[in-house]
Amino acid sequence: MSQPEVLVHDSADALAEAVASRLVEVLAAAQDAGRVPQLALTGGTVAAKIHERVRDRAADRVDWSQVELWWGDERFVPVEDPDRNARQVAEALLDHVPVDPTRVHPMPASDGGHGRLEQAAAAYAEELRARGSGGFDVVMLGVGPDGHVASLFPGYPQLDRDDAIAVAVTDSPKPPSDRITLTFPALNRTSQVWFVVSGEGKADAVGRALGAPTPDVHDVPAVGVHGQDATVWFLDRGSASRL
Repeated sequence: MSQPEVLVHDSADALAEAVASRLVEVLAAAQDAGRVPQLALTGGTVAAKIHERVRDRAADRVDWSQVELWWGDERFVPVEDPDRNARQVAEALLDHVPVDPTRVHPMPASDGGHGRLEQAAAAYAEELRARGSGGFDVVMLGVGPDGHVASLFPGYPQLDRDDAIAVAVTDSPKPPSDRITLTFPALNRTSQVWFVVSGEGKADAVGRALGAPTPDVHDVPAVGVHGQDATVWFLDRGSASRL
């Protein structure tokens, strides 16, 4: 398990520039080595800034038809709902680059024909088993003010699931209530974990996650995710203000 690297940037825009530049380098290096990189994406405001900059920086560096794209969690809402992480990523990045649709793996939507939420989570786990490489190159995650990551919330039973890749969440403390999330074992099968966190509203969660002693994962779920080679916290001044 890698020790976390903490990188503090002057602003959310500077943070986005740094993450985008590093992500393009990781994807290009994997492809230069003859591999198809596996990337798990996230949603949110700062993630949208990152995706927009990746789109511009990667034009002549990354073959988007040779990238497998996954999500760490998703709101179980209709496919066109603006709350969907996949929708946000499509608008900022994927609608603008020549991806291979068979390599883009959004989590099921509530109108996608997968039936109940539990069945949809199981279907995503099967897809990851079938199309994944056994691990990710990079998992990108935001962190909530309560310390949650993906849709793994403090005190929730999903934190203790070590028998599944993806699980259902039926009572999320923030709407919408129904979600699908990868579990800790799935998220931790990655070379690099990148936390991307912006704003003073996240400062307490960041301070708790990176403080000593390390808090219990049931209180601050973010401490339960680690890269095998690198765990990087990309912060702006606001989110780092309580370190």
